[in-house]
Amino acid sequence: MKDKWQAGHELVTSMMGPEFAAGIEGAAKAGNFGSDIARMAIEWAFGDVWSRPGLPRRDRSIVVISALIAMDKHAELKNHLRFGLNNGLTVAEIQEILIQTIPYVGFPKIAEAMTATIEVLRERGLDGGVKTSQDNNLL
Repeated sequence: MKDKWQAGHELVTSMMGPEFAAGIEGAAKAGNFGSDIARMAIEWAFGDVWSRPGLPRRDRSIVVISALIAMDKHAELKNHLRFGLNNGLTVAEIQEILIQTIPYVGFPKIAEAMTATIEVLRERGLDGGVKTSQDNNLL
């Protein structure tokens, strides 16, 4: 079995590309505040948990996106929306994830998650011109 660092490196590189991988690995190797946390993300979150058999990456993305919506973690949600798109999620499926979580987390959390989602879709040119609640002066 590959060591956890190597498995994490390969997974992050394949999901987000070498530039993203270099950034998190650089933080892990810097030896300063937060380096251990970055190392844990590579080795444990990606090298151990994300690399497990049993669920495809696409499905793991659905789980993580849903959890981040529930926790109101919008910066991390944006990262995982990017991961999800790279793992094969479609815009329509991401909308369904948002809709599926409404009964469990409520409309206010979804309104905030929508903003994060639209911002990521804009980055990819996938937003279709839709405006956020802030763009429409609703929040």
